[in-house]
Amino acid sequence: MAEIGPNTRLRTSPFYEATLNEGVTAFSPYNRMLMPVSYGDPMAEYDRLMHGVSMWDVAVQRQVQIEGPDAARLAQILSVRDLSGCFPGQGKYVPMCDHRGVLINDPVVLKIADDLFWLSIADNNMLMWARGIAAERGLNVKVSEPDIAPLAVQGPKAEDVVASIFGDWVRTIKFFWFADAQIDGIPVKIARSGFSKQGGFELYLTDGRRGVDLWNIIREAGQPWGIGPGNPNPIERIESGLLSYGGDTDDMTNPFEVRLDKYVDLDLEDDVIGIKALRRIHADGPARHQLGVKLDDWSTQTGHATWCDVLVDGKKVGSMTNGGWSPQLHAVIGFVLVSRSVQIGDKVEVVRNGEPVPGTICDLPFV
Repeated sequence: MAEIGPNTRLRTSPFYEATLNEGVTAFSPYNRMLMPVSYGDPMAEYDRLMHGVSMWDVAVQRQVQIEGPDAARLAQILSVRDLSGCFPGQGKYVPMCDHRGVLINDPVVLKIADDLFWLSIADNNMLMWARGIAAERGLNVKVSEPDIAPLAVQGPKAEDVVASIFGDWVRTIKFFWFADAQIDGIPVKIARSGFSKQGGFELYLTDGRRGVDLWNIIREAGQPWGIGPGNPNPIERIESGLLSYGGDTDDMTNPFEVRLDKYVDLDLEDDVIGIKALRRIHADGPARHQLGVKLDDWSTQTGHATWCDVLVDGKKVGSMTNGGWSPQLHAVIGFVLVSRSVQIGDKVEVVRNGEPVPGTICDLPFV
């Protein structure tokens, strides 16, 4: 079996040794880091997330820190969602676009203080983008990547686990808000967030030397609830209708095409990057939209690493961007990014492994 050779360009996380001890079987590169994506039993990992509690190394979710007198201004210039009502201790899910109105990231923007923001990013070099825009606009800010590593605790029993460690006060944290805490001298910010619809928290470790310690504390505390390792689960996120930037988007995708309309504020000032283009796209109507598809062939139960053509009457109308077997629906399901001529209920064919598989277009989320 081929291995990834030693490479200082591909970093490991503070939780890396802990994931090895847990029996991680596969990694994927993400933001120049290794992200654990399997521990060898996909159904057990899915079941823990759906019915119990799972812990994830998501240190690849890097933070772009914007600090200084013009920090709030730069954060808004980069964001097509209005941040003016954001308070310290609050995060907001935000589409970020280039000048064409094309989606280039969808971070959670965390307001640490009036002059300090973190962009908790998906897989793209937003550090260089933010630095470039700051220099171009002559803004008085410092843009950096701090030593921050999120550890996610997700699932219906996640709140009980985190409360058992830090206290019942964590139950009062509102969605996308966060608060400072410590355990055994390990500093974290506890945010009610995570890449699942099953509920939970992300613990932003602010001392990378204590990664294994924090992992072990969570692991031990979670034993009464059957905690185990996992990762941002590909099937749960498809069932729940969660967008994966870069997985479900291409170099032409705008927020309106992928169900992010409610996060775009078109009345922002003109200097917000992409806002003028988005006004034009909104007026004309986007060319594509994101829907679901349920395939008729139940034998095709594995995911796929490439987009698959979607056909109507033998003509390509778009692509299936993800897919896999859904335990809840007992079918192969996925997202499609297709022409707006394709509507819910339409019959299509998805070309998988060179063979057309019949399917039906449906709404999102599936569950």
